[in-house]
Amino acid sequence: MSAWDFLVDKRDLTAGQRRDFAPAPLAAGEARLAVESFAVTANNVTYGAIGDAFGYWKFFPAPEGLGRIPVWGFARVTESRAEGIEPGLRLFGYLPMSSEFTARLVRSGGGVVDAAAHRAQLPPTYNQYAVAQEPTATDDHRSLLRPLFGTSWLIDDMFEEHGDFGARSVVITSASSKTGLGFAWRLAKRGVKAIGLTSPASKAFLEGLGIFHQVVTYDEADAFEPARPLAIVDFAGNRGLIAKLHRRFGDDIVHSAIIGVTHWQAEAPDPEPLAGPQPTLFFAPDQIRKRAKEWGSEGFDQRFTANLAEFIAASPWLKLQTGRGPDGLAASWDAVVRGRAPADVGMIVKL
Repeated sequence: MSAWDFLVDKRDLTAGQRRDFAPAPLAAGEARLAVESFAVTANNVTYGAIGDAFGYWKFFPAPEGLGRIPVWGFARVTESRAEGIEPGLRLFGYLPMSSEFTARLVRSGGGVVDAAAHRAQLPPTYNQYAVAQEPTATDDHRSLLRPLFGTSWLIDDMFEEHGDFGARSVVITSASSKTGLGFAWRLAKRGVKAIGLTSPASKAFLEGLGIFHQVVTYDEADAFEPARPLAIVDFAGNRGLIAKLHRRFGDDIVHSAIIGVTHWQAEAPDPEPLAGPQPTLFFAPDQIRKRAKEWGSEGFDQRFTANLAEFIAASPWLKLQTGRGPDGLAASWDAVVRGRAPADVGMIVKL
């Protein structure tokens, strides 16, 4: 099979296409990696929706107007002209939706970094690759949950550090997203009331998990009464919904955080100042750098690994669905980008 990229239209993320290419010879310092598997989630939709503003399109360059959505997963070195990087080396990290890709790999500590010039100014968290052992039964969970639950855990860490900003309840939009679920789980463990906003199709599922104090559908957003003061954590990116919540609760909002853009197609409201505190962006790499400096890289990894294992053990509801090859990738991406992937399903692609 020839090498290929799965490209999306930057203006319409639902428009994806496979495009074959002829691999170029490696330059000195480069390595070629075959992509083995990765997860496709709403997090990847966010990468595309804010790709221009936050540089996500820059990691894996593509032809004008098109983009290569970054994903998290496993790849193996098949050819190398990079010192200390041998064929057969298996890595976990940030990959393109492609059958293979070229990187300028350099050994760093116990792992590897991509030192390509076009990635030098991008967040280092995304340029680091962990050396992975041969495939294990936990690989798919790692691809799916390491980035998602990592964000959940870091948001909760920031909230706990600030005493939950004095909030008596936390309203979570797109609560059925894996990151929203992880955050709600963390809040429940700490005894903080989590209120999930979701679609009618996901309401019963969320209520059955037992981690939400209350589950509210979006069309009930005008009527529910959370404990006040409250915080808002927005995974949906639906500015109309956030404007509605700010109008309702105004100065009773003690913190409003923007995390993701799962509702990337939602129409923006007429521009007007929001009541209450203005939403602030939570950028996970910033919290990673902060904690890694305070705890050390090893301490950070130990804390996260323990929390991730606990979340996986507490989530028997999570089912993995595998798509294979470029056709499986196209189907998985279509389901996720159109919001049709069930809340209890994690989409894995194996190439």
